[in-house]
Amino acid sequence: MRTKRQAVELLREGKYAAEITIELIDDEESWSPTMSLNDARKLETVRLALKRGDIAEAAKYGRVFELIPVAAE
Repeated sequence: MRTKRQAVELLREGKYAAEITIELIDDEESWSPTMSLNDARKLETVRLALKRGDIAEAAKYGRVFELIPVAAE
């Protein structure tokens, strides 16, 4: 039996991070959930966009954040 569920992947590249919603497929024949080829391509597109600083492109697929280091006191 195959079941599908939504999951959020968190990608980090340099000073940016993105939350991307994907669909995981649970299959009785598999040990762990898998994702579709389209979702894998979406994650790679976002990762490459973040790497080159193209926030507008990455934001087409999910929420984008700028990471700011915080000094511990």
